Amino acid sequence: MAEIINMPRLSDTMTDGKVSKWNVKVGDTIKEGDILAEIETDKAVQDFEYDGENGVLLYQGIKEGESAPVDSLLAIIGKEGEDISSFINGTSNTTSHSGNNTPEDKKESVTETSQTAKIPDNVDVITVPRLSDTMTEGKVSKWNVKIGDTINEGDILAEIETDKAVQDFEYDGNGGTLLYQGVKEGESAPIDSLLAIIGPAGTDISAIVSGTGINTTSKTVESAPKEEKNQEEKTEVSSSIVNSLNHRILASPLAKKVAKDKGIDLAQVKGSGDNGRIIRKDVESFTPPSGASNKTVTSVTSSPSVPIKPQITPGVDSETENSSMRNAIAKSLSNSLFTAPHYNLVFEINMDKAIEARKAINSLPDTKVSFNDIVIKAVAIALRKHPQINSSWANTKIIHHGNINIGVAVAVEDGLVVPVIKNTDYLSLTQISAHVKDLAGRARDKKLKANEMDGSTFTISNLGMYGVESFNSIINQPNSCILSVGAIIQKPVVKDGQIVVGNLMQISLACDHRVVDGATGAQFLQTLKVYLENPVSLLA
Repeated sequence: MAEIINMPRLSDTMTDGKVSKWNVKVGDTIKEGDILAEIETDKAVQDFEYDGENGVLLYQGIKEGESAPVDSLLAIIGKEGEDISSFINGTSNTTSHSGNNTPEDKKESVTETSQTAKIPDNVDVITVPRLSDTMTEGKVSKWNVKIGDTINEGDILAEIETDKAVQDFEYDGNGGTLLYQGVKEGESAPIDSLLAIIGPAGTDISAIVSGTGINTTSKTVESAPKEEKNQEEKTEVSSSIVNSLNHRILASPLAKKVAKDKGIDLAQVKGSGDNGRIIRKDVESFTPPSGASNKTVTSVTSSPSVPIKPQITPGVDSETENSSMRNAIAKSLSNSLFTAPHYNLVFEINMDKAIEARKAINSLPDTKVSFNDIVIKAVAIALRKHPQINSSWANTKIIHHGNINIGVAVAVEDGLVVPVIKNTDYLSLTQISAHVKDLAGRARDKKLKANEMDGSTFTISNLGMYGVESFNSIINQPNSCILSVGAIIQKPVVKDGQIVVGNLMQISLACDHRVVDGATGAQFLQTLKVYLENPVSLLA
C-alpha cells in the first residue's frame, strides 16, 4: 500500500517548510535512508531522510522552491503503477508519515480554554507565536493597527521581538475588525498567550478573553499565496510570520522573500492576485522601469556591522530595553564565564613575513586572502600538534575531537553568530578564504544552515579591522579555547642589534583551565607563533 509522506515539523518553531531541492524524481526507486529532499524551515535547511519501506516515488506534492504548511502532502511512495488518485484527492483514509525528524504527526493545540464550544468560523484568535527554538516569550515592539481597524489578509499586525530578532507578524486569515489586543505595546508575554482577536464588528468576545466557554485551537496555515494553491477551507486561527519590505504593501510571504533576495522594491511591482496582491510570479517577472533603481536591502557583507545607537539628550538619563537577542547572549556568556575558569595567555607576533606572503599570494590571478585567513590556517595546523587544545569539558570526562572545526565570530546587528569551517586543517588558504566570505556573508543575511553553526572545536574572534590592538574573549562553549586577534600595528623593534620598524600583532588565548593547563596553552601559542612568523611553513 502506498505510503504518504507529509511535510515534517523539523523544529518547534516551524509552521511551514520550503522544498529547497528534490534529490529524487518521480519514478526513482527509494530505499530507507535515502535523502528525499532538502527542506528549508524558518531557521535552517535540513536533509529529509526517508525511513520507510522500499518503493518507488509516485508523486511529489510540493514543487521545488515552493512552501507548504507542516503536515501537507509532500510525497507518495509505493509500488510502481499503483493507483494513488484517491490519496491526491484526499478521499482515502491512510496513515500518513512525516519522517524520522518529526516529533509527532499531528497539529499542535496552542490554547485550550474549554471543551464546550468552538470558535466561530468568522472569528480568528491569534496567539503569540514561537519564532525561535530558544524563545519563551515575545515582546510587542510595535502595534501597526489599533482596536476598531479593519484588518485584511496581508496586513502587518505588529512587530514581535524574540531573543534573536524583531519580525513582522503578517495576518493571513479571514479578515474583519481588530476586536482585542492581548499584549500591550512594549510589553512581553509567554508564547501561546492571547495576542489578538479579529472578527466581525460588534462580536461578543468576552468568553474568549476570559478563557471560558470556547475552545481555541491554533492550526498551521499556508504561507504561500492562495492564488497558487487550492485552498478549500479556512483555519480557525491563522497567522504567518515573514520579513516585510513594506508594512502596508499587500504581497504574499513568498513574494516578499523573493523580492528581498532580489533586492526589488515591492512598491514598484504590480500585483496580479486578489485585490492587487503581489504574488511570486509578479516579482520574478518584474522589470524595473527605465531610469529607475531598485530599493535594495542593506547588506553588511563587506563591512563591519554597526550597533544601533541610543538616542541621548544631553543632561537627561534614558533607558533602552534589552532586546531578546541581547538577553540570550548575556545568559550564554555569563554561563560560560562563571562555569569555565578562564585565564588568558598573550603573545606578540611579528607579521613582516606574513605581509610579504599575503602580497605574493594576492598577486596571483583571481586570488585574494586576508590576514584572518592566514591566522585560521595557522591555527588549524597548530591544533594538529596540540590536540588537548581541540578538546571539550564534559563533566566526568574530556572529549578529544577527531576533527578540527574552527568557528569564526561574525558580528551581526545587535548580536554575534559563529559559523563553522569544517575540517579546516584539510583546506588550502584560498579555500578557507572562500569559506569565510561565504559563511560571513550569509550569517549577516541570516541565511546560514543549522549545521553550519554547529560542531566548532575552536573559535577565533578578530577585532583587528576595528583597530583594536588587544582584547580578551569569553570562551564559546563547549570549546575549551578562543583566540582573540588584534590589529597589525607598526612599532619599533630590535633586529640584529638595530631598532627598526616592525609590524606586530597581539593575540590572546582564553583557556578553560579544566581542560587546558597553562603550559599546554603556552606551547600551542609557541607553535602558532612559528607558523605565523614563517607562513611558508603553512604550505608544507
